[in-house]
Parts: sequence; C-alpha cells; structure tokens
Amino acid sequence: MSVVPREALAAALATVDDPEIRKPITELGMVESCTCDEAGRVAVTILLTVSGCPLKDKLTKDTTAALMKVEGVTSVEVTLGVMSDEQRGELKTKLRGGAAEREVPFAKAGSLTRVYAVASGKGGVGKSSVTANLAAALAAEGLKVGVVDADIYGFSIPRMLGVEGKPTQVDDMILPPVQHDVKVISIGMFVPGNQPVVWRGPMLHRALQQFLADVFWGDLDVLLLDLPPGTGDVAISVAQLIPGAEILVVTTPQQAAAEVAERAGSIALQTHQRVAGVIENMSWLELPDGSRQEIFGSGGGQAVADSLTRSIGAEVSLLGQIPLDTTLRIGADEGMPVVLGQPDSPAAVALRGIARGLASRARGLAGRSLGLTPAGR
Repeated sequence: MSVVPREALAAALATVDDPEIRKPITELGMVESCTCDEAGRVAVTILLTVSGCPLKDKLTKDTTAALMKVEGVTSVEVTLGVMSDEQRGELKTKLRGGAAEREVPFAKAGSLTRVYAVASGKGGVGKSSVTANLAAALAAEGLKVGVVDADIYGFSIPRMLGVEGKPTQVDDMILPPVQHDVKVISIGMFVPGNQPVVWRGPMLHRALQQFLADVFWGDLDVLLLDLPPGTGDVAISVAQLIPGAEILVVTTPQQAAAEVAERAGSIALQTHQRVAGVIENMSWLELPDGSRQEIFGSGGGQAVADSLTRSIGAEVSLLGQIPLDTTLRIGADEGMPVVLGQPDSPAAVALRGIARGLASRARGLAGRSLGLTPAGR
C-alpha cells in the first residue's frame, strides 16, 4: 500500500496547468495514471495533445515539482504519452463547450470579451507597438488577454512581444503561444523566414476567420486586433466577423496624419461599430531640462477625437498621449514591452494609464441572458 493518499496526489496534479491551454491537466483528461509505492516513489503518465508538443519539458518539470511537494513523496517519474484521436476529440468538445466548429466565440450574444480593433489611417504611427504594450499592460493588471496580429502584410507583433514559440495544432484546433501572459496568433508564425504574404481579399478574410474561430482563446477579458493601416479588406472583415468590436484609433499629432486617422475612425459609421477612443502617439520629446519638444506638432489626437465626435454623434475621447521614448523602441526590438521592461519610463507611464482606463471598463453584457424570470403572481 502507498504511504501517500491518492487524494493528495490528485490534488497536487490539479494544480498543474497545461502550459498552452492554461487549464489543469486533470480537467483536460491528460492524466492517464498516477501510482505511488510504499517508498513514496510516484509514477505518473501524462498524455500530450500532440506528440511534438513544444512545451513538454515544462509540463514534466511542473508535474514533478507539484508532486514533490506532497508529504511522503520521495521521487517522481513522469512518462509522456499521446492522446488518441478519440481523446483529442473529447478534449476539443470540452474546450469548445459544445459549440459548433468554425464559430467565432466573440461574436456570440453571450460573449463578455471586450474586443478592440486597433486601427490607424496610415502606417508608421506606432499602432503595433501601442497594441503590444497595451496587451502586456492589461495582462499585468490581471486580465486574460489575447492578441490577433491581423496586419497580414506587415506582421510585427510576435517580435514586439518576444514570441518565439509556434502554435500547436490539435486536429483543426490551434493552441496559440503565450508570452508575458498574453495569447498571441500571427500569420508570421506560419510563414517561413521573413517571406512576404501576397494575398487578395478573400484569403485575408479566411485567415482572419481561422484566427478567430479555430484558435482556442479560452475565456478572455480582452482581445486586441492589430489591424493593417487604412480601411481595407481586413477592417471590413473584422466588422463582419465581430460586429461588437470597438475601434481604437492611433494617430500622431501632425495634421496630415490626423486627417487620415479620421477616415479610419469614420469607418464605424458604415460598419455600425463603436469608437472606443483615440490614442495619440509620438506626442512630444521630453528634454533633459524638463521641457517638451513637439517634433510632430500638436493637437492631432484631440482634433481626431473632436471630429469623430461630430461625425458619429457620440462622445469619442482622447484616451492618452504617448511621448517619444527610446525605451519604447528598444523594448519592441528586444521583445520586452516597455510597460514591463521600463515601467517608469515616460512612454510606459502613458501606456499603463491608457491600459488602466480600458481595464476599468466592465465586460460587456449586450445581448447576454441574465437568467432572470418574472416573479410569480
């Protein structure tokens, strides 16, 4: 007989999360067997979703560490197996909650996920770096966050977030890599080297649909989509696939950029989406003497917010102004968002302030059944 209660071993295994799915391995049916002999030696068999699981070493390490904390356990031997087709099918059904395949969960009436489509009128305004840092900052606030790099031609989110892992495919379900507690998917993860993507509109739509429907996102608080510049195919597809997505407009202070950014926000009039607000990037350069040099002029962000307020007929706020900061660029190049690597830098302070404002907004209840019934007479 084992000197260690089976209940104690089961409780320890329940604390081990699959590193990709972020749920307990016991809940996912990944523990095939777990035994302990009289000497306290534990033998446990864990079933991987696929044989080439990129994080199997971490799973082995986490399982060993959890079991070694149980009183009476002297050693742990972890054996890795692979799920059968039937077991993978059961796992997919469990993760999807019985929902039909190819269904975009964020478009369902009961979804509480806030979806923000980060848009800009033109390239070069820092839209992707804003997206990456907002994602990292929101995750640091304790929210469950996902990012879709929907800028198919100019994908850069994986580098900015330091994502090196590749997605794992369980049949037709894709498990996204996680970095800085942010789930990330990008076409860059499927393109060898630095090859360009040469696609027309229909292929862009299908790729975006697959990112939203086939990727296992779990129960997210916030999903950010980094859109390509302008008002083309991807922006229209987002409106079709996730009608409830809100638009975050990124601009720079200069008037030329502001005028183009207004067009990106005005697409909401045609798609009937809400504009969550405007973010002004590269607002000024803070000089050593404490003064500010407005290299790109001033007032562009507020001008866009005011113009959109007039054209849409609803209040559109300037959510924040982000100064020029070399630490922001360095962090993007190194895969360490400035909000995490240099949290007290001017750009990080501004970005964390914007993220806190977004984080404080309640999860949506539009279209959600509240389970209320009329009182009996």
